[in-house]
Amino acid sequence: MAGQSDSTMSLFSSEEIEFMAEDEMVEIVPNLRMDSLNFICGDYGPFYPQLAAQVPIWLALALKKRGKCTIRLPQWMSIENLTQVLEAERDSHAFQPLPFHYVEISRLLFDLAREDIPDMYMVRSLIEDIRDVRFHKVETNLEKFTASTVTWKNMSAMEVNVIRAFAGRALQAFYKHDNEQQTPDTDRTLDKQPQIPTDRPKRNLKPR
Repeated sequence: MAGQSDSTMSLFSSEEIEFMAEDEMVEIVPNLRMDSLNFICGDYGPFYPQLAAQVPIWLALALKKRGKCTIRLPQWMSIENLTQVLEAERDSHAFQPLPFHYVEISRLLFDLAREDIPDMYMVRSLIEDIRDVRFHKVETNLEKFTASTVTWKNMSAMEVNVIRAFAGRALQAFYKHDNEQQTPDTDRTLDKQPQIPTDRPKRNLKPR
């Protein structure tokens, strides 16, 4: 797989994570009638003017570029919800529930559908603040990282990508350290084994 030359340690690029995020579903409002669209990944439509429909982000952005729809802002991106999430992130050591690709989804919509986002600058500011608070938690957790405390929940794709290499190497180091402690000292073990006495009388061999 691209970006995985080492399947246990490698990091995905931001472009690869964004590509995966494009399969997330969003709601669009078509402005004209369209027949069903058939793809290998599934069928979408038919579409009717002013009737909302669920489609993957990649399709929503393609239709948006052609002026065939508007994109409805996901509920989790409302100012009210983001404000509550930000306050909860600041008041708790835990990560608050957000879409796994919240960073990538918001970036795609900011770049390609900004006219469909009311108060876009406020929404962008709140998401950036949330991301900063969460990344600070990631850094703090990495400083306290031990093999017995790997219980982080509600982390996003980008956050998991940041810690993936470090966590993998750290767990391997813990595993190696534990194995070394459990492996007996071979030299000492040999010293403790009973020795076969060697002072028995030797038999003289008769010449042929």
